[in-house]
Amino acid sequence: MCQLTRELTLIQTFEIIIFSSRYNIMLFLVPIGYITHFLNSNVILVFVMNFLAIVPLSKLLEFAIKELSYNVNETLGGLLNMTFNNLVELIITILALVNGQIRVVQAAVLGSIFFHILLTFGSCFLFGGIYILKNRKVEQEFDSTVAQMSSSLMTLACITLALPASFSIFRPEFAINVQASEPAIDNDFNISTVKIDNNLLHISYGTSIVLLVIYVLYLYFKLKTHKRLYKTLSKNEKEGNEAHINIIASLILLIVMTVIVVFSAIFLIKSIDGVATSHGISKTFIGMFLLPIAVNSVKYTTSVKNAIHDKMDTTINDSFGSSTHVALFIIPLLVILGWIINLPMSLFFLPFETICLFIAVILINYLVQKDGKSNWLEGVLLIATYSIMTVAFFYYPAP
Repeated sequence: MCQLTRELTLIQTFEIIIFSSRYNIMLFLVPIGYITHFLNSNVILVFVMNFLAIVPLSKLLEFAIKELSYNVNETLGGLLNMTFNNLVELIITILALVNGQIRVVQAAVLGSIFFHILLTFGSCFLFGGIYILKNRKVEQEFDSTVAQMSSSLMTLACITLALPASFSIFRPEFAINVQASEPAIDNDFNISTVKIDNNLLHISYGTSIVLLVIYVLYLYFKLKTHKRLYKTLSKNEKEGNEAHINIIASLILLIVMTVIVVFSAIFLIKSIDGVATSHGISKTFIGMFLLPIAVNSVKYTTSVKNAIHDKMDTTINDSFGSSTHVALFIIPLLVILGWIINLPMSLFFLPFETICLFIAVILINYLVQKDGKSNWLEGVLLIATYSIMTVAFFYYPAP
């Protein structure tokens, strides 16, 4: 990082951006998504087009952040990567929250955690484990110290979500108030009067502040006091002699892509009600299992490729890093934002959702902490767990 970048012409810079990923071939879906929205087309078509458009946009955002990190010093670059790790997801959830789609927001952040710790880890263990069999290896190894720290943070996040949910079990009057407090929203996303128990909100606000402090301390741990633990990860990702765009071009690309993502996300969010109504699919299922696919598909393919090339330390760090970022940064940030704009976003997730999170965290913690090794069968177990949850949430009645 902070290396000299050779001067590039405008055309060369544009070529590097365009050919930075094969996903860019899907960029034609962006204007199609806009057109279908403004022409008041079929709501399913609007949803699908903007859903697919998010995929190449998330890859370009990732590229912009990577290039920006390359042009600054190592510490600042690491901070940029960790802070904007899930920028597309942050944009979508903030817009959904502002538009009053609290159920979608909660489902999306929880679904993202499931996606990373079950589906992504499971696929990496499975395909990586199968690929190494041809080399007469039966297990892949990774640094258990880094994995244990990340899994411990996920356990903390699980605890913070379990505590508010316990109120619905031991104090039923809280559950009644919360479930009846979902804001009534018309087609223009106008929010009517909302009622929610203040005690539950205050618990969420206080807990969210603690989680944000923990995340800041985790950044300091990873980038300063214990950065040697993560040094080996960067050594596996040498840049070679690739050409890089300069810092100005990186910033412009980041800003432009962010603006484009905002509009695609707005159109996607506004189509969710229509999709849920016309096809009888709950908003919970859409937020928990469909949105994470669009947002995280690029990271998914990257992690699987790393696993196939036996770069398990990078895979573990990226997958746990994304889930930790959601649990310790995005979720509490959304709660605080809801507090500021007077919307009842809380850490209260329905008991069934909290139980599923507990199961997922317990399973992945056991697999990564036991011996620092993985095999293809462990991947099957994780994918099977994700599949079972998908079926369960598909038939789970909307709250």
